[in-house]
Amino acid sequence: MSTTINDLLEGARLPVAPRSGTDVASGLRRLAADASRRTPTTEVTRAAQAGQRLAVVCRWVLNEPDAAAHVAKIAEGPDRGPLTEDELDVDGALVYACLLSLTGHPESAQFWWQLAAGAGSRAAAYCLHLHHLCLGESRRARHWFHQLTHSMADTAPPDAAFLDGLEIFARYVRANGSGAHAPTGRLESEVDRLAARTPHSSVIVARPDRQLVARLQEFTEGRWLKASYDNEKGSP
Repeated sequence: MSTTINDLLEGARLPVAPRSGTDVASGLRRLAADASRRTPTTEVTRAAQAGQRLAVVCRWVLNEPDAAAHVAKIAEGPDRGPLTEDELDVDGALVYACLLSLTGHPESAQFWWQLAAGAGSRAAAYCLHLHHLCLGESRRARHWFHQLTHSMADTAPPDAAFLDGLEIFARYVRANGSGAHAPTGRLESEVDRLAARTPHSSVIVARPDRQLVARLQEFTEGRWLKASYDNEKGSP
């Protein structure tokens, strides 16, 4: 039997502890007093660095030459029913999530990253780790880092050298820029169009459609054509 999106999300869901009775006012006063005693915190710095690393990874994913082809595999169409596990292209969900993140839809990106991570994508688990670090959600960030390094037995986990190298690369990009382009205005408008189809929800659960895939194809082809032209122009 095919598994639906909801079934896949079950495997990616974090346990939520029941809330206990708390004195909210006292808690807010303690937080305010604690904040007043601090200089810019390590947590704030760590969140900013995580955001920069996440942007680097998302651009990297979005600029891959086969990005649009993977998203096309999860796109809706008149001949397609609900997305099932058998039809889920893990890389397509990852690319779509990264596009949503880069165009200002982080909650929607989280939804699609969780789909990809639940299907075994280590890259999506790493994106979720960085995403929750950005939000200051340390427990969830640790959960996804553990998934990344221990719980996905079908592929070899990245080693410490790889993760350290990614941090060095992120610092380089911050200082020097990157050849990996951000989404164009046309791509952003396509994402906003999809967002408008679910006005009562803050999360875009709709699958991408053929129109968005076409714009993404134009983006990736234009990016690689420009890179090829720049290389030829720089050749002796």
